[in-house]
Amino acid sequence: MSQLTDNVEKHTALYVEAFNAGDFETVDGFYTEEAVAVWEPGKPLTGDARREYQREFLKSKPKMTAVPRQTFVTGDTALLIVDWTIDTVDAEGRPERLEGIGVDVLRLGEDNVWRYAIDDPFGQG
Repeated sequence: MSQLTDNVEKHTALYVEAFNAGDFETVDGFYTEEAVAVWEPGKPLTGDARREYQREFLKSKPKMTAVPRQTFVTGDTALLIVDWTIDTVDAEGRPERLEGIGVDVLRLGEDNVWRYAIDDPFGQG
């Protein structure tokens, strides 16, 4: 099972592990309470709307690969540029591949764990 980390270089791999396991509770733990996620371009989600969207998406058993391209850290804030793909099924049950270059902002919490404050998979799309 994936665990949160104080090592920003390991954050993406651990997130992908939890995502591919379909483990919503662990995936949700990778986000700050007030995190913003933009899983559809131009449609940012926060709070319960963010959680419900992700819970439903994980039910389709998507599989992700993600490789950080660049990582910048200053104090308790990190910026990750990430190449990713997700293989899933569309509303009609047909295979679908999503891909992009994500722009993620992470915050180091008081518990010394990195979490997404902003998750924008299509940030450079």
